Amino acid sequence: MSRYLAGWLLVLSTALIPTLAMACPEWSGTRAEREIIALSERLTGWDDAYYRRGESPVSDDVYDQARERLVAWRRCFPGVLEEGGLEDDAPDVARPAGPVRHPVAQTGLAKLADEAAVRRWLARRDDVWVQPKVDGVAVTLVYEQGRLAKVVSRGDGNYGQDWTAAARRIPAVPVRLPGEIDALLQGELHLRLENHVQAEAGTAGARSEVAGLMSRDRLEANAAGRIGLFVWDWPDGPAEMRERLEGLRRLGFGETIALTRPVKRRDEVALWRERWYRGPLPFATDGVVLRQGSRPPGPVWQAEPPTWAAAWKHPPREALAEVRGIEFRIGRTGRITPLLHLYPVELSGRTIQRVGLGSLAHWHELDIRPGDQVVIALAGLTIPRLEDVAWRATERLAVSPPEASDYHALSCFRLLPGCEAQFLERLAWLGGPQGLDFPGVGSGTWQALVDAGLVTGLLDWLTLDERALRRAHGIGEVRAKTLMTTFETARTAAFPRWLQALGAPPGVEVALPAGWATLLEYGRSDWAALPGVGPGRAMALVDFFAHPEVQALAQRLGEAGIDGFGSRHGSSGRP
Repeated sequence: MSRYLAGWLLVLSTALIPTLAMACPEWSGTRAEREIIALSERLTGWDDAYYRRGESPVSDDVYDQARERLVAWRRCFPGVLEEGGLEDDAPDVARPAGPVRHPVAQTGLAKLADEAAVRRWLARRDDVWVQPKVDGVAVTLVYEQGRLAKVVSRGDGNYGQDWTAAARRIPAVPVRLPGEIDALLQGELHLRLENHVQAEAGTAGARSEVAGLMSRDRLEANAAGRIGLFVWDWPDGPAEMRERLEGLRRLGFGETIALTRPVKRRDEVALWRERWYRGPLPFATDGVVLRQGSRPPGPVWQAEPPTWAAAWKHPPREALAEVRGIEFRIGRTGRITPLLHLYPVELSGRTIQRVGLGSLAHWHELDIRPGDQVVIALAGLTIPRLEDVAWRATERLAVSPPEASDYHALSCFRLLPGCEAQFLERLAWLGGPQGLDFPGVGSGTWQALVDAGLVTGLLDWLTLDERALRRAHGIGEVRAKTLMTTFETARTAAFPRWLQALGAPPGVEVALPAGWATLLEYGRSDWAALPGVGPGRAMALVDFFAHPEVQALAQRLGEAGIDGFGSRHGSSGRP
């Protein structure tokens, strides 16, 4: 990267060269211990929110990646675990539970990584069924003599919160079943969505919204009506899947039957996964669940992934990335755009290495530093976007952004210290389609001319000859001749083109065909009187034409005989 185009690339972390499979960080033992403890505490907080309150501070994708990172760091620094008193074989976090015990444990699900894993899982089983993995809040529903007696949130799988009172207000949760039977059901309270397409809309915060509604002191009727129920198992029901499904149909849970399909091969599972990912459903999903038709009786279930069910998640929509460095890019108008350089991560088949923050104010608000872990998504499935800061590095490296007051719409018309980036952006605009439209002259050409010391002012290229051009790196005899021909065409460019090339503010076009001398005399009230020019643009136009650097450029163009910049040309009087 050129020293000028790099702009304000200020800080790089001391870790190794980025790769998709990132190597162990180059940390001291003390630093490693701090970072491992910080990540462990962050995971504990996320678990507390998920298991005790039913909330999801981060997506499953980010959570899984963070847990994998913790495992990797512990492998990188085994000695730190012993010295710091951290046991590698101990549970990573404590999962807080609620006060109510589940009559049958909520098992959780092992995750199959890819189609090969799905094929291996199917090879050892028969009578397998697939369901959408509903993205909501898991619950246990207890019916006694056909009446809803208890609803318990998932919690840690053994204990959860008592949600009975709120659940009774949800129309989708029947308070009575057909017939006076005892039944224990497990399912998902979900946000009811209309024609939700997961591939396009994502989870839309559905799970967190349901958890928030269920945590209220009182669930209002309109909020309760937005919650649906998908029953995905009947632990004390019939032993075989077909009988269970038929029984659930009789109990009024027909949606379960419609979305539970028998499968035998990997490609069948892939077909349903793709259909439910890209087709409309009444709820958000995060994958599919494979269930063996026959499984052990409910009383022996444990709060851990079983052998008879597994999940195959949808492609991740978010990635956890470590910040490698911060760059502050300065545009033609002086706008400063922070850019995060990341250790490369894969997302939707793309390798993501950088993401913009939009504005300097946004960077100040987030205070992101090298070593911080951030969550990245793709906007419109193509443009990397920062979603959140997952957690911060314990060692906060200093970052010195450029002063915002130093850069504005009228700064850096020349190559002064600190002006390299904005000056190059001005040259690129001048020769681009918005300006003089020089064919084949892009940022690389301007960079070569600047690096050779040939262009230090916005119009220096006007007086270059072939011999001078050949001094620039990469410009030979043929290229020099072509550039000379291209630059000569600028002398016949129309006055409005030149105004745009110099960076005149929007609104100047309504004053044309007046020439430079006339426009120079316009005051704020003159500009504001023109159609479509408000007070803000009027002030910007006055400042532009009054600026000494701009006036010096106009004088130089007038001396070069450029149309519109002579003292008498184009004067049409004030409006």
